[in-house]
Amino acid sequence: MKTVAIIGTFDTKGEEFAYVKARFEELGINTITIHCGVFDPQTMPDVTNTEVAAAVDIEMSTIAEKKDRAFATETMTRGVEKLLPTLYANGRFDGVFSMGGSGGTAIATAGMRKLPVGVPKVMVSTMASGDTSPYVGASDIAMFPSIVDVAGINSFSATIFNNAVAAMAGMLEHAAPKHEDSKPLVAATMFGVTTPAIQKAQAYLESNGYEVLVFHATGTGGKCMESLINGGFIKGVLDLTTTEWCDEIAGGVLAAGPDRCSAAALNGVPAVVSVGADDMVNFGPWDTVPEHYQSRNLYKHNPTVTLMRTTVEENKQIGRAIASKVNMSIGPCAVMLPLKGVSMIDAEGQPFYGPEEDAALFQVLRNEIDPTKAELIEMDAHVNDDEFAIAAAQKLIDLMNQ
Repeated sequence: MKTVAIIGTFDTKGEEFAYVKARFEELGINTITIHCGVFDPQTMPDVTNTEVAAAVDIEMSTIAEKKDRAFATETMTRGVEKLLPTLYANGRFDGVFSMGGSGGTAIATAGMRKLPVGVPKVMVSTMASGDTSPYVGASDIAMFPSIVDVAGINSFSATIFNNAVAAMAGMLEHAAPKHEDSKPLVAATMFGVTTPAIQKAQAYLESNGYEVLVFHATGTGGKCMESLINGGFIKGVLDLTTTEWCDEIAGGVLAAGPDRCSAAALNGVPAVVSVGADDMVNFGPWDTVPEHYQSRNLYKHNPTVTLMRTTVEENKQIGRAIASKVNMSIGPCAVMLPLKGVSMIDAEGQPFYGPEEDAALFQVLRNEIDPTKAELIEMDAHVNDDEFAIAAAQKLIDLMNQ
């Protein structure tokens, strides 16, 4: 029989958690309840808030004395992050379920993000209809909009809670058979404007006995890839599309954070890094482009995406950022430069064709990459040329075989 961990603030939402606990048990699923609120619970949990706080060496009396909501939330968040993976490793549950507002969502999802990909995770939240990236991160959390506040059992909330419970039950009871594949896993990064390169490289790698996971370089994609590399799943990285650095530096909407390109370097995972789509910063619809960028070279990629050409100075900053990460490499690494253009629209006759901007990027990489950390390879080719894609894939194979 499967077991679901129900985690939440049982001091303020005891009735709601008692309701979903009963629903799970009616479906034949065991429960373990974890209280992460500050005050006494309305219904007695299996794991108390005292145990949650003790996971990070804090006593509940200390939290009470401070009378500081931020400190309490931070403590319970850290406690859940520490305790939940331990309980899972000890076989105490098979999936995790929670409900809450902004505070409860932040606490519960922090613990969920510490669990392996594939462990069923369901969060019913008042925050689920907005930007969920702070809660989901690089994990596989399923978020249900609560529609009404998680406050009492009524015709609306009961419907949402029951659907969420059913979704969790379905994941627990109908788990897909494990995909068995002994092929080494390779991670590759792709954007729409570097698709031909990745498709060609992927086919080449797969024909040579590798399984390729392609990550869309949209911020979340880069974060997910870095997370899997840190988790030890990836044997090689074909990071041809480092465009998320453009958004990180110029304030676009698809940044992956300052640790992008770090995981392979710090874990010694063989990597081939390039500059795919480093000609563009991403924004939403045309009218969302910041006013101070309105005079820049803008391109309407589609109704919901507006691209902005990176400048010479921005390309220098992008080059420095990539070089700084590559220079941390403790394993084999190569940086490949496609001298004829870095994206579909950075080619002669295309709207982002920019030899001067590209040259600035390439020169910084030439100047700043430590040759003892990475090999620099220049090709008189476009990033989407077959010869470049195949050369990059073969170079990665060579690095993995070292």
